Amino acid sequence: MIIVLSRFAIADQAITEHVKQAFQHRPHLVDQVSGFIRMEVLIPQQHPNEIWLFTYWQTQEDYQTWHSSPAYKQAHARIPAGLKLIPRSAEIQIFDYLCS
Repeated sequence: MIIVLSRFAIADQAITEHVKQAFQHRPHLVDQVSGFIRMEVLIPQQHPNEIWLFTYWQTQEDYQTWHSSPAYKQAHARIPAGLKLIPRSAEIQIFDYLCS
């Protein structure tokens, strides 16, 4: 299993609230994708304009297939209008799962 962290910071606090609502009411398109296990969305208390998105996958290939698919583009088409990220804040890290 791998865990993918997608982290980004939103420049406008008003838009941040729209992004949070979008995650809370997401259409769950990724949930049916082969190899997808689950998703967690976290907001650091020290940085409330940041979104940390953890997705859990059976394999890295499953994640890469999703990331380059039309379904990925469709899921991201619901991003709130006017979203501007803080420059160089977006980051993706891939972790190998060891244990819990």
